[in-house]
Amino acid sequence: MSGTEREETAGGPAVLEKHPRPEDPPERDPGTGGRRAHRFRSARRVPAALTALVLLAICGALLYDVVAVRSGRSAAEWRVRLADELATRPVDDPVILTGAAVAVLLGLWLLLLALTPGLRGLLPLRGEDPDLRVGIERSAVAHVVRDRAVRVAGVRSARVSVGRRRVRVTAETHFRDPEEVRAELRSALEESLDEIAFARPPALALRVRGSSGG
Repeated sequence: MSGTEREETAGGPAVLEKHPRPEDPPERDPGTGGRRAHRFRSARRVPAALTALVLLAICGALLYDVVAVRSGRSAAEWRVRLADELATRPVDDPVILTGAAVAVLLGLWLLLLALTPGLRGLLPLRGEDPDLRVGIERSAVAHVVRDRAVRVAGVRSARVSVGRRRVRVTAETHFRDPEEVRAELRSALEESLDEIAFARPPALALRVRGSSGG
């Protein structure tokens, strides 16, 4: 039975996703020789539920009216009026064009949701088990990197921004030479990122500046 588990680590919450299909061979990353990890995909439960509810309401109302007509009753006023509007309005009518544009936009939105992975806050980690996918949240990575940065002597504060391909760190120094802090800080942060074991290690963009307060 497949599922997703959350586990609290020293750096924050990590995600373990099980895929019990041993018959499918895992993809190999030609650069590292290990299993190639893809981005986590969102289940899109809310858009799927809303789409299903709207279609269910429309189909249910239409089916009810068709059954009522077959039973000898007259068609509902809304269906008669809708049929008249569709039969009499020209194709270039603003109402028709507006409805068509809304339908196209909704369709494109649903296609975008279906084709994009979602879960942008999760970054995949390396793993050798083909039935287990491991990920870590970006906020947890930012917490680990910021904690390591402020431990470096001379670093007064640090701001961290974690993206899919790059980790940006802006550090402020106060009593040491900024160039010395930069070298030590880069070494410490690169070691910290290596310990996280990303499936696709992000690049480190480091900016060090002196304190404005002297």
